[in-house]
Amino acid sequence: METVTVERVIAAPVQDVFGWLTTTTHYEASPLVLRCRLTRPGAGAPYGAGAVRRHLWTVGWFEERITRYDPPYATEYTVTRSLPPSRHELGRMTFTEVDGGTLVRWTTRAEVRVPFLGPRPTRRLTRLLVHPPVTRAFGSILDAAATALTGRAG
Repeated sequence: METVTVERVIAAPVQDVFGWLTTTTHYEASPLVLRCRLTRPGAGAPYGAGAVRRHLWTVGWFEERITRYDPPYATEYTVTRSLPPSRHELGRMTFTEVDGGTLVRWTTRAEVRVPFLGPRPTRRLTRLLVHPPVTRAFGSILDAAATALTGRAG
C-alpha cells in the first residue's frame, strides 16, 4: 500500500476552496484530467456522502464514492473501480484556515493490483505507478484550483 499526500496553501477562503475542490467537474481545468462526471448525487449535497463520481485522468480511470462530507473542513472517498486495477483504502481532503488562505492536504492510500506477480513486485510497481503520477496529478488539480480562485497558481 502506498500513501501519497500533497499539500498546498491556496490564497482563498476555506469555503471557496472546499467548494471548488469537491466539485469534480472543476478538475477538468487541469491538463492531466480529461473528464469528470457526477454519476449519482449524494445525500444533502450533490457531492455529499454517497455521491458517485467518475474520473478519466491521464494516469487512469476511477469510479469513486464519497464516504464523508463535512463542509468546509473535510471530504473522504474510496475508489470502487479503476483502470489500472487497484485496491484503495483512503482518499481524503482536509481544509484548514491558515494565514494567507487555506491549507489543503490531499491524501490517498492505494496499491496497484497485479496478482500474477506476487506481493513484492506489486509493492515496487505500486510505488512506481502510484506515487509520482498521483503526486503530479493532485498538484496539477490544486494549481488549477488556485488559478481559478485567485488568478495565480499555488
